[in-house]
Amino acid sequence: MSTIKNILFIMADQLRWDYLSCYGHPHLHTPNIDRLAAKGVRFDRAYVQSPVCGPSRASFYTGRTVFSHGATWNRVPLPAGEMTMGDYLPPHGMRTAVVGKTHMFPDRDGMERLGADPASAAAQKALQPGFDPYERDDGLHPKPLLRKKGGKLAYNDWLREQGYDGENPWDDYANSAEGEDGEILSGWAIQNNHLPARVKEEHSETAYMTMRARQFIEEAGDTPWLCHLSYIKPHWPYMAPAPYHDMYGADDFTPMQRDMGEREDPNPVYRAFMDMEVSETFSKDGARERMLPAYMGLIKQIDDHLGRLFAWLEETGKDRETMIVFTSDHGDYLGDHWLGEKELFHECSVRVPLIVYDPRPGADATRGTACEHLVEAVDLLPTFLEATGAPAAPHRLEGRSLMPLLRGDDPEDWRDMAFSEIDFGFYAARETLGVEMDAARGYMLRSERWKYVHFRHFPPQLFDLENDPDELRDLGRDPAYEEPRRQMHVAQLDRLLSRKNRVAMPAEAARELKRDEDSSGILIGKWTL
Repeated sequence: MSTIKNILFIMADQLRWDYLSCYGHPHLHTPNIDRLAAKGVRFDRAYVQSPVCGPSRASFYTGRTVFSHGATWNRVPLPAGEMTMGDYLPPHGMRTAVVGKTHMFPDRDGMERLGADPASAAAQKALQPGFDPYERDDGLHPKPLLRKKGGKLAYNDWLREQGYDGENPWDDYANSAEGEDGEILSGWAIQNNHLPARVKEEHSETAYMTMRARQFIEEAGDTPWLCHLSYIKPHWPYMAPAPYHDMYGADDFTPMQRDMGEREDPNPVYRAFMDMEVSETFSKDGARERMLPAYMGLIKQIDDHLGRLFAWLEETGKDRETMIVFTSDHGDYLGDHWLGEKELFHECSVRVPLIVYDPRPGADATRGTACEHLVEAVDLLPTFLEATGAPAAPHRLEGRSLMPLLRGDDPEDWRDMAFSEIDFGFYAARETLGVEMDAARGYMLRSERWKYVHFRHFPPQLFDLENDPDELRDLGRDPAYEEPRRQMHVAQLDRLLSRKNRVAMPAEAARELKRDEDSSGILIGKWTL
């Protein structure tokens, strides 16, 4: 196959895999994302390396698991020595840029230790990490935090140009509603999420980021590019502009995935997460009715804007030279399993949509198909390297290129289990459990039938996905299931031990090093010469 010229890498923040019509949602119709799936491959069992923004994205960007790259939570920096897409692709003529969120924090201590000038172009790119920050915006700008960061935000400057005055239009307009007496109602409060944002739809974050992505593509011209269009929504604050705020109601909701039996003697870690304030809020009567229409509306808005962007790519002919990927960094419990947010390993949290469109004729055989292979976030970077003709890096990358699956091949040695992990040392749940930060770890392994979760110092969880697909019955302490737990524990240990740590030397160089030693005159253990 010829090489791909461009990559449009689209990521929605906190989008559940089952909240798109091509993945089976009966009421939330997403025709433009569906059309992308009809042109490419829909991966039905895709999993993130961690169901939290920062570590999940770090794994997408590095092709490495969380334990390997070390950015275990949202504000934990990615070590300066870790390579990202922005390191692998630019040496081969491709410009890599982000429009929207990365949620990655820079390793300033590491850069300083290496003597890097923080003002240099190379250091600035490393701090992003690896992307040209064309429109870097992590989408979390409440007034105290924005002031702490110096008060500067390009989106706010643009909003002021559109007539939205004030210190922080992101907070006061894009993510707030207006009360009956003109008072500002914060979108951080879930009871306000059913109201329309104070900003016009065409001035919302989704509209703005789509516009900026198109501007980047136009400015790139004939230079090959990777544009990481990283939407801030449908992540909280769950505020949608009119008319998207009330497109959906209770009749459009899918049934809750929870059962009272889950609250009867639950796993201690699970109980601690159920007891956190966010979970108690999402378990309240009426909470879902207030926020879910906004969540669904924000997804519908993303689909509409992607439709316009895809149409423009087709009009310009860029779609014929551009690989398009659509995915999410994790899901959202939305009250399922008595939880809010994400963090744990139920399917609604750790499983994500993944659609890949490859315009080349070699992918014609798989257009419009669904792939049942277990794939992971770490597989995208190896895919991009193979698609663009950049050298592979198997000594570092822990994923596998999806290109065989896009061509319609069925590799016999494809993985039969998916892996994810969580560092919950930063949560109130850890304090409830009374464990040290380094002990607050959980590891998931999901096979065709079983999902096994190992928690340090606590009992494991086990779900029989064949007989309990909604994961309502935890078999982690059931004596009758000791053998499947043992088998999954052994498999999980093998996966943990398989991570890559000889990252500074490819395998062939290591073999050459041994050959050099044999011919250098360094002789160990000889009887005679």
